[in-house]
Amino acid sequence: MMDRRTFIGAVVGALLAVPLATAAQQAGKVPRIGHLSLNSAEASPHFHAAFRQGLRERGWIEGQNILIEYRFAGGKVDQLPTLVAELIRLNVDIIVTTSSATTRAAKDATKTIPIVMASVNAVDEGFVTSLAHPSGNITGMTFLVGPEIAGKHLELLKEVAPAASRVAVLTNPTNGSHPALTRELQVAARALGVQLQFLEARSPEQFDDAFAAMTRERAAALLVLTDAMFIGQRRRIVDLAAASRLPAMYHQREFVDAGGLISYGASVSDMFRRAATHVDKILKGAKPADLPVEQPTKFEFVVNVKAAKALGLTIPQTLLLRADEVIQ
Repeated sequence: MMDRRTFIGAVVGALLAVPLATAAQQAGKVPRIGHLSLNSAEASPHFHAAFRQGLRERGWIEGQNILIEYRFAGGKVDQLPTLVAELIRLNVDIIVTTSSATTRAAKDATKTIPIVMASVNAVDEGFVTSLAHPSGNITGMTFLVGPEIAGKHLELLKEVAPAASRVAVLTNPTNGSHPALTRELQVAARALGVQLQFLEARSPEQFDDAFAAMTRERAAALLVLTDAMFIGQRRRIVDLAAASRLPAMYHQREFVDAGGLISYGASVSDMFRRAATHVDKILKGAKPADLPVEQPTKFEFVVNVKAAKALGLTIPQTLLLRADEVIQ
């Protein structure tokens, strides 16, 4: 027979075992999250998996006590307003955005539904007034800690390809963070004695022309600026760089995983996982304006030795020792 103390202990244990996240479910409503992506569902499934992992860590289980409505634009920016409208009609509680383009589409569509950015350059794009006090209905993660990272990329690229005096830079004119990055690159280029060649691609259809221009202008190396469309097309970009015999530097490790040479930047997967924290807090009553936009804390420096050998390059040992991961 269970005595009073044992009974109370059992009840308390059972209550503690119930995730706080079930409060909304017990109230008769299962929260619905809109998840808006510029690229296709197949482009970066590990990002979405990381977001779901972050939710699970806070007691939210997809299909049980939370629903996620995914919308993918397949790389077509003009489809985003339609997809946002669909999410709004579904009365989602929060819209999670995964790029500058998706955040802009959501921002234009609603001033009331909370928007959580999973991987965006928040300040340069004008989505928040400041990281500490975002104001409005937008908060989340900011991808770039500052444009000075572009100078670091150029320095690393020169260490890998020291003879490269002319470096091509692939940009997207629709990306609001690129002007600050290009200005920083120009400062770094003067210090390193490098001539830069800026090439634009606002859609995958313009990649061939951009790489053809790199060949005509005798570029000796390539730096690819961070962009959601670029990461969705990373395998094609990596293949074009290899065909053009260009040592290339990228912001995200996903390019190196696809066969690229070298990357340095914030872990996008970690940012997606951490974005779930903002979702959790908002579902528990917090206002987006009161939640500071968080900066990345996990950075990755990844080197692909196999890609280097294919280009006839030898990665300096000092660089390999600094790498977080070396792909053989």
